[in-house]
Amino acid sequence: MIRILTMTFFILLLSVISSKGQTDFRVMSYNVENLFDTEDNPLTADEEFLPSGNRHWTGGRFYHKLQQVAKVITAAGEWSTPALVGLCEVENDSVLVRLLHQTPLRLQHYRYCMTHGEDTRGINVALLYQRDKFRYLGHAEQPVRFTRKQHKHTRNILHVWGEVLTGDRLDIFVCHFPSRYGGEKESEPDRFDAARTLRSLCDSVYALHPTPHILIMGDFNDTPDDISIRQILDAHPFPIRWASVPDSMRIESQTDRHPFLRLCNLFAERKTHPSGSHKYQGEWSQLDQIIVSSALADTTAAMHLVPGSARIFSPPFLLTKDKTWRGERPFRSYYGFKYEGGYSDHLPIIADFLLSK
Repeated sequence: MIRILTMTFFILLLSVISSKGQTDFRVMSYNVENLFDTEDNPLTADEEFLPSGNRHWTGGRFYHKLQQVAKVITAAGEWSTPALVGLCEVENDSVLVRLLHQTPLRLQHYRYCMTHGEDTRGINVALLYQRDKFRYLGHAEQPVRFTRKQHKHTRNILHVWGEVLTGDRLDIFVCHFPSRYGGEKESEPDRFDAARTLRSLCDSVYALHPTPHILIMGDFNDTPDDISIRQILDAHPFPIRWASVPDSMRIESQTDRHPFLRLCNLFAERKTHPSGSHKYQGEWSQLDQIIVSSALADTTAAMHLVPGSARIFSPPFLLTKDKTWRGERPFRSYYGFKYEGGYSDHLPIIADFLLSK
């Protein structure tokens, strides 16, 4: 009897959703921490992640890592897996093919596209998408245009464009900005250059599509309040209170920028638990972010953000006791060089959108 009542409830719920003509569209961004295969690429510095390397990266550990990543994506979807998943720190096509065909994700019929950049370690960014929710039209990758290190190598920015069920075009950017290796301030100019490159790409979309639906996600290695994000990329807390943005926080072109090209950072000024997606030396930081154009933040539009839906996905299985700094920390694959068999040093983030048919 209870089973019959439960089934009846869900049928009624689905009929209500259908009658309103709305479809859920979940987006997820996740730095998966060194998703390498076990094969040596002579063109990259991947020696650590080989069976003979100092991390002893075996086929068994690689297979376990694939299952862990699949588990997180599946769990983050709750009722169904996310429509879009941006991934950071994936090595190559072989890794993604195995992720999508040798784990439970094979039942979700994801397709993918990824960068093939010149990062010294060989890591890239990728986008997984479900074809029944996102009609892929094309993709490109853009190297970061550095101003002080002309031959510096880092992850390219992935640009994917397509259509959603409303018929709206959606431009997606998946990013992994240069790291803080060598010091936060010393490396900061490199992230400035990455932000300038990304801002230029957004402006180019606007030049072709005056009401752009832009979705940006990834690991920025900076917080929402840092200069690269708040000033150069020009991404402000959602909802934007533009009149309250001081002149000192604007770049020259902002005063003339059309409202449709303003960017809203869904993870700025948010009070969450935990208080960030990454923990370093006992401090949480919101390095992972989802940023949208103002058209996607308009709740009257056919495709729009569900207010308050952006959050860090932090179920208990993704956390472990922090014995060094107290509290909890992400349950990682490696803690230093010690193999933990966990998931990642980052927590994933998600946001929901509604598509009105």
